[in-house]
Amino acid sequence: MKIITTEQVQSSLHFAELIPLLKQNFAKPFYMPQRQVHELAPEDSTNHDALAVLPAWNEEVIGNKVFTYFPENAALHKIPGLYSKIMLFRRETGEPLALVDGTSVTYWRTAAISALASQLLSRENSQHLMLFGTGNLAAYLLHAHISVRKLTKITIWGRSASKVQKLINEFSRLYPNISFYTSLEVDQEIPHVDIICCATGAKTPLFNGELVAQGCHVDCLGNHRVDARECDSNTVIKARVFVDSLTNTLNEAGELLMPIEEGVFNANAIVGELADMCKQPEILRQTEEEITLFKSVGTAVSDLVSAYLVYQKVS
Repeated sequence: MKIITTEQVQSSLHFAELIPLLKQNFAKPFYMPQRQVHELAPEDSTNHDALAVLPAWNEEVIGNKVFTYFPENAALHKIPGLYSKIMLFRRETGEPLALVDGTSVTYWRTAAISALASQLLSRENSQHLMLFGTGNLAAYLLHAHISVRKLTKITIWGRSASKVQKLINEFSRLYPNISFYTSLEVDQEIPHVDIICCATGAKTPLFNGELVAQGCHVDCLGNHRVDARECDSNTVIKARVFVDSLTNTLNEAGELLMPIEEGVFNANAIVGELADMCKQPEILRQTEEEITLFKSVGTAVSDLVSAYLVYQKVS
């Protein structure tokens, strides 16, 4: 059995290969039981430490990702808040194949799924991306979205001006044909954006849904809590809504659960999940004017496909 490190993951994955591979695998048969997220101190409403287990399998490989989430680690211990490992087994025999670094795989697959959803739902002539968030995922998301759309302008919003500027400096050098800007006034910027990508820990909406322009594609991936959301009910009501997994989003995503509780949205209005999007192109964007929303909380099958690709590369 192989032990696959962060460095091997980073050297093995490329969005030009990973994004179409994910699309291909979501269109094939796979099995993905509902993931289990266990709060480690359920009696304490202020403690969000958690353990999660995410199994999945397809015709080739079985996988199980286990991760721990300790959001106070950075402040209290100056270490990351998320640790993750993915176990892979041969589908035919159950033989252990590898233990793969799950943290780096998660960054890659999360960004790849976000970009895949944009490739399927955003207008092909989309040019202006607005990214909310400057955390560990930000650079991955920028590379991924640039790989699927001919973007000419990217606006970055973040709570840390220095992190925003660092991203702008880095990506301006890498992509000189794209103009990068710091977000200064969200309400003035949102009406002119083609793609909105939210990857934050925000507990309340990041922008006013009334200001989202016709034809915009909105992607919310940062929140996994029922009592938080990155977009408001107005955004959900205005959009044709898609999700990565119906089971998981309707169990975890405040972006959908809150408007459902308010009585302004119904789960039956969700057009489809990512597997449907990859198999049924007729359900995708219908007009240039419609707003689309993709809400994701992460899927075990995307971990499975990404980790197995790394295993194949290093074997």
